[in-house]
Formats: sequence, structure tokens, C-alpha cells
Amino acid sequence: MFKGLFRLAGIVVLACSTFSTALWAENGTLVYTGTVGKSPIVLEVSANGSEGRYFYQKYRSDLVLTGQKEGDTLILDEGSESDNEGKSLPQIRLQPNPDGWSGEWTSPQGKVLKVELQQAKLPPVSAETLPYLVRLHDKAPYEYLRLQGLKLKQGRTETFMGYTLQWWGEPQTNMESFEVVSGYTAETRQRLNQHLMARLWQGVVGHFGCYVDGKRGYYSQGIQPLWMTSSVMSATISFDYYCGGAYPDQYNEALNLDTRTGQVLTLDDVLWVGQGKPLHFEQTYDYDEPSSESSDTYFDYRSKELAPWLVAQLLKLYPKEMTTTPEGENECGYNDDYPWRYPDWYFTEKGIKLEPSFPHVAAVCRNIGWGVLPYSLIKQHPGGVALQL
Repeated sequence: MFKGLFRLAGIVVLACSTFSTALWAENGTLVYTGTVGKSPIVLEVSANGSEGRYFYQKYRSDLVLTGQKEGDTLILDEGSESDNEGKSLPQIRLQPNPDGWSGEWTSPQGKVLKVELQQAKLPPVSAETLPYLVRLHDKAPYEYLRLQGLKLKQGRTETFMGYTLQWWGEPQTNMESFEVVSGYTAETRQRLNQHLMARLWQGVVGHFGCYVDGKRGYYSQGIQPLWMTSSVMSATISFDYYCGGAYPDQYNEALNLDTRTGQVLTLDDVLWVGQGKPLHFEQTYDYDEPSSESSDTYFDYRSKELAPWLVAQLLKLYPKEMTTTPEGENECGYNDDYPWRYPDWYFTEKGIKLEPSFPHVAAVCRNIGWGVLPYSLIKQHPGGVALQL
């Protein structure tokens, strides 16, 4: 698996100009490769030239652009209004040419560098390439180009619940994840590892794309195994970031997998308390195709059927905890339906562990030491996937 992944990560951006297909990103922006002075860059700009971003290949971090057109000239100011504070910003002035754009980058101090841009062109990916990277190649070429030249570094090896895990890290961003190297068949391991490695690269993309008012923000992501058996696997992904908005945020998100098929499991695949066939509405990776179920139907089920049912069960199992608030905090409202519409969840030895959903201002209410629905109860309300729990 990593043979193809490493080969992909070693592609040099400038070599892409030998291929023939110009790149439009899925969001309608045009993507260019080129140079500012002698430094290789990748630039993405909206079709009308009003906004964009670019990064130097050496640093990979976004620099925000605000643009306007004056006749055929495209003028891009580097930075946001909050960066300005009455001062001049670096500016790129471009003129169109048959292959892209050419012009100059000028600093507020008057330094001038030549700019040359060509529409970005990518080579085809191999059959061994990680599916997440294939999606970037096809739908988010700017992000795909950002990852070129990055390689993973092999880390520690450990045994977890009888399965051997090999850790990998991306040194520039400190993102890491593990792959399963023993305990399942080779085919099963490949399917599981595709999801695990996708989350690593997703973290790398998130790190480089995190900026606030044109400056680097803060983005950290980690993953830990929680539960592994012959039929299911759970891992938790932790996020700690500030990429704009009123406050930084921290939260956890579980990755639950069917080890027989390698498919992501939703709570509705495991537990269903509604009428008719269980729905499957999956929170997908960026650039994935959305789930096909009706969002209105799914919302109605979650808010009108699942959440009230969960509250009723949890009040029976944990009457004290459901009506008690963490010391010194405002009312969490565990016995309300709202926190249980879209709970995080994962497999444990005794049952499914649920974590209520709260906004950042009530983050202290999220992590609870209880909230396990026993498998004996789950089996009475099976979801859309037959599992051996």
C-alpha cells in the first residue's frame, strides 16, 4: 500500500507541466503552478479573480489573496483587511498570456519579483494510490499539489488487543496515524489502512490550510485505537484548532469500521429504533461524495425517534448522571433530547459508548465517563449491518 503512496508523495510540482489537462477545482476555481522570482508556488483563484490563495512550495502554508480586475490586468493583494491596518500590502499584478499569467510581485518596500504562472496539470495516479489522494487529485488539485514531496516517517510499533500496529508520521506537521500490520487478512488490512491513512493526510491538509486573517492558525490532530475485534474496530480522532471564529475548539470524533468489509459504520448501521429500513447517512471525508439518504428524513428520525429513545434508555441506566451537572458548570441538560441527536460513539467491551454533542461554549459537558448502551440492548434493535457484537 505505502509503495504507491510514497511514490505519489515524491512527485515534484514543476514536473507536472509536461501533462496536458488544465485544472479546474471542483469549487470552480482555477489552479496554477509557477514561480515568484525563483521560488515555486501553487496559486488558486476564483473565476472572476475576486479572491484566491497561494503557497510557496517550500513552506506550503496559505497566503490569502483579494483581487480585482482592471481591464485585462488581474490585481491580487496579499493579505486580509485586518493585516492592512492602514499599511500597504504585497501585491501581484498579472497580465494574461496563452499559457496562464505573467507579471510582478511587489512588496510594500518596493521589492519587485517576476511572476510566471501556467495552468496546473497533473499526471494520472496509479492503481496503488491511496483513495483519499485520488479524490484530491480529481477534485481538489490545489491540495493535491500541496502534498507533493511530503513523505511519511516510520514510527513506533505496538500491540493493541492482539493486533500489531505500525505508526507513521508526517514530520513537517507532526500529524500521525497507524496502520494495522497483523491480525487480519491482507485484504482486510488494506481496506482498514486506507481509512486510517486518509485521516493522517486529511490532518496534513487541515494543518496547512488553517489560517486566520491571512496568517497561520493552529491545527493539531491525533488518533488512538479504542477497540479491535474480528468484526469491528474503533479509533478516536482528536482535534485541537483555531482557524478563525470567536474561540479555538477541541473535540473528539470516532472512526468505526466493519472489519469484514472495511466500510465505515454509522450509529444507524448498528442501532435502529425507527420504522422501515435503517437509513445510512455518513459523515464523509472532505471531497467524498455525500450520502444519498434524504437529509430531512434523517433529521426527523434523529430528532423525533432516536434522541427521545436514547434519553429514555440512559435515564433508566444512569438516572443520577443524566440529571447531574458537572460541578461549577451551567446545566448540561443530559436529559434533553438535543445533545443525543448526533452523539459521537464507539465500541467497547460491554457495549456502545455514547458521547453527547454540545457546542464549544458547553465543551465541558461533552466528555462523560458513563453513557454505555449494553450489547444486550443493542441486539434488540439491530441496525442496517449484521454484526457479531
